[in-house]
Amino acid sequence: MVSLCLHQTSIKLAKPRLGKVWRSSGDKEKFTVVSMASVARSSGSRGKLTIVSVSSVAADAANYISAAPILVPEGPWQQIPGGVTAAKGFKAAGIYGGLRAQGEKPDLALVTCDVDAVSAGAFTTNVVAAAPVVYCKKTLETSKTARAVLINAGQANAATGDAGYQDVLECASSLAEILHLRPEEILIESTGVIGHRIKKKPLLDSLPKLVGSLSSTIEGADSAAVAITTTDLVKKSVAVESKVGEASIRIGGMAKGSGMIHPNMATMLGVITTDAVVDSNIWRKMVQVAVGRSFNQITVDGDTSTNDTVIALASGLSGAARISNLNSPEASQLQSCLDAVMQGLAKSIAWDGEGATCLIEVSVTGSSTEADAAKIARSVASSSLVKAAVYGRDPNWGRIACAVGYATIPFDSNKLQISLGDILLMRGGQPIPFDRVTASNYLRKAGETHGTVQIHISIGDGPGKGQAWGCDLSYDYVKINAEYTT
Repeated sequence: MVSLCLHQTSIKLAKPRLGKVWRSSGDKEKFTVVSMASVARSSGSRGKLTIVSVSSVAADAANYISAAPILVPEGPWQQIPGGVTAAKGFKAAGIYGGLRAQGEKPDLALVTCDVDAVSAGAFTTNVVAAAPVVYCKKTLETSKTARAVLINAGQANAATGDAGYQDVLECASSLAEILHLRPEEILIESTGVIGHRIKKKPLLDSLPKLVGSLSSTIEGADSAAVAITTTDLVKKSVAVESKVGEASIRIGGMAKGSGMIHPNMATMLGVITTDAVVDSNIWRKMVQVAVGRSFNQITVDGDTSTNDTVIALASGLSGAARISNLNSPEASQLQSCLDAVMQGLAKSIAWDGEGATCLIEVSVTGSSTEADAAKIARSVASSSLVKAAVYGRDPNWGRIACAVGYATIPFDSNKLQISLGDILLMRGGQPIPFDRVTASNYLRKAGETHGTVQIHISIGDGPGKGQAWGCDLSYDYVKINAEYTT
């Protein structure tokens, strides 16, 4: 049992921005937070945390930037507050640990589970994989469960060689000692500048305070969602509650990302939590399917990062029946909920694309398979010409048709149909007359409100359908990325 004694100290954090937000640090204001003075451990329950006094640091960190729009698809679930702490058994925290190059926005996050949680992960396909990615892959290969996910912003710890990998091991071991866990029960995620090792001393020095800030509250979840952001303008956190069989379960999650985003994961980190009861092999298959329908279907700029990681933990504390058969009705219900949470987070990432003024949602129907529809949707959402046309408020259906055609999925071009919102642009493989002013105004309104541009595509009469999400390509994207390290 870990008992926390807390005292007050004063730090500076950047003022939360409301309304229009910018990707930079601004004015600071002082306020009081509570930090950990000492940690006492009982020789009894392994890794069980008891928070004696909850600090104000979580609430302050949670309000540092505003929340992303909630974009969970409709279904037999109810959106609830709580993010990664909504499911039973989970706590979270986010604090400033001195890892960022400038400013004092929170940069260290921790998500823990009170029990051994069934674990799953999905990772970047980039050959230059970051040290924490390599570490997590190895850990998940040897263990079916995990108890904590530690995340830092500021340094990607990618292309850092053996020294970077040793940094990951030391961070995991140090946190495990404080939590009274085994190092292999700790998973690590990092985001930031490639080629930079973790600022290890500030991170290790901050771990006691980070553990002391753990909370099962909404503020705890939101503070963690803030701490993992880099160029993000908004924090991305969501949770749903739904029936699986006769019992209610909860799934929550948080993610970060707004640039270097492309299918096969993106510059994105994510943590998903649930209290569903599910076998390890079933859970891992479900997570791969859900990632394929969500994070692997978003694109901002065509770049796939070195650090992409999604960790999904299932505590099993809901009291629902165990899911041991992937083809059972309960498994189908859980899969749908998991898809919804990941899609909600994925769409928030695309919505927050660097320099973006709107989200682009591409829906494809009529293909032979779901995979074919998904590939076509990705092709259109990834097209720089389509993205630029949307930013220019130009209803250029030719660019859409071109991107459909080079997706390399065979179809009868005479059956191609394209709509922009409710405006039909192409039918039977040929353009039809449409009001260009109305179509342009549709794009303009979406840009002015940071709304959603919907592109509907049909290629035939098949049962396959799929979606992908992207954003428009603006002048600001170049400005942001031209100055990323300077």
